[in-house]
Amino acid sequence: MFMLARRPDGPSEIVRATGELLGRRGFEVGTAIAEELVQRPDLVGDEADLWVLKSYTPLSLSLASVLHESGARVLNPYPACIAARDKIAAARVLRAAGLPAPRTWVTGDLGLLVPLVREMPLVVKPYMGWRGEGVCVVRSEDELLSLPAPREPIVAQELIPGNGEDLRVYVAGDHVFATRKPFSETSFSQPGRQVEVGPAMRAMALRCGRAFGLVLYGLDVIESPGGPYIVDVNYFPGYKGIARACEAVAESVARYARGDVSADPAHVVPQSASIGAPR
Repeated sequence: MFMLARRPDGPSEIVRATGELLGRRGFEVGTAIAEELVQRPDLVGDEADLWVLKSYTPLSLSLASVLHESGARVLNPYPACIAARDKIAAARVLRAAGLPAPRTWVTGDLGLLVPLVREMPLVVKPYMGWRGEGVCVVRSEDELLSLPAPREPIVAQELIPGNGEDLRVYVAGDHVFATRKPFSETSFSQPGRQVEVGPAMRAMALRCGRAFGLVLYGLDVIESPGGPYIVDVNYFPGYKGIARACEAVAESVARYARGDVSADPAHVVPQSASIGAPR
C-alpha cells in the first residue's frame, strides 16, 4: 500500500510506474491518501502487508508512527523517515556518521543568529521544511532581522559555496543515480540531466542510507572547492530525470516485501514468503 500525498494530477510518475511493475510481478498494489480517509489509529495496519510511505504530511507521518509501533512493515521505516524529515535530527545523524555536512545551528529566535551572520553567510530554513519552502540566504544582520519572526524552530546552516548547479543523488536499495541541473528557486521541480556516479559519491550515498536506515532516498549535494557536502536528505524522492528508476524502486520494494532485506538496508536476512509475497 502506497501512502500518498494529495496531488491535483494523481500519483506521481514514479509511483504509477513502480505500481504497474509490481502488479505485473504478481503483487497486489493499492494507494491511500491519509487526508481523504477517516481512520481509527488503534485499528490501522491490517489493510496491507507492506506500507510504502510517499508523503510528507503531518497526518501521514503520524499514521506511519502508529504503524511502526504496532509492528506493521513500513518502507522507509518510520524512524528513518522522521530523522530525515526533521532537519535538526538529520544534522545530528550526518555529523555522528562522519558524513560531510554544513555546520548547523537551531534556535527559535532569529536575533540570536546575529553573531553568526556577522561571521559568515547563512542558509536559514524551517526545521521541517520541504521543497525549498521558507529557505533564505542571509548575508547581513539587516537581511536576517528583516525575516518574519518564526513560529517554529529555525535551522541555520553555513552557506557552502558551490558551482552553480544542483547535484541530486538518488538511491534505491544498492542502486545509486545522480542528476545535475542549474540552480534556481524552482529547480527542485525540474528534472536534471543524468550523470555518472563515481565510486566516492556512491560510497557516501550508501553510507548516508545506512546512517539513517533508509532504502529509498535522495541527497541534495553541494560540490564545493573543499569537496561534496550533503545539505539535505529526503525519503522516497521523485527520481526525476533518472532513466529506468522505476525498475530499481520496484526491485527494492519487492525485496523488502518478500523479507529479503530487513529494516536496515545494509542487513540481509533469509528470504521468507511472509508479507507482501506475490499472490
